[in-house]
Amino acid sequence: MENKNRYYLLLKKDNGQHNEIELGEKLGLDEDETSEIISQLLLEHRIQYKQNRFCEYKIMGKSKHKTKSNI
Repeated sequence: MENKNRYYLLLKKDNGQHNEIELGEKLGLDEDETSEIISQLLLEHRIQYKQNRFCEYKIMGKSKHKTKSNI
């Protein structure tokens, strides 16, 4: 869980400067661990698959739709 949050924050800060595997390596993660974290973040809708310079994933923006928790 800690690695997932660290990876998410690094992905956000990096803004597409490195590919997703290189970002994982910066945190000491191997390719399999990085892929697992990416899968989890995709399922949580925290990132989306979209070419963003060198990286194929980008941070999801805040939802502008009203939900029950926003009302």
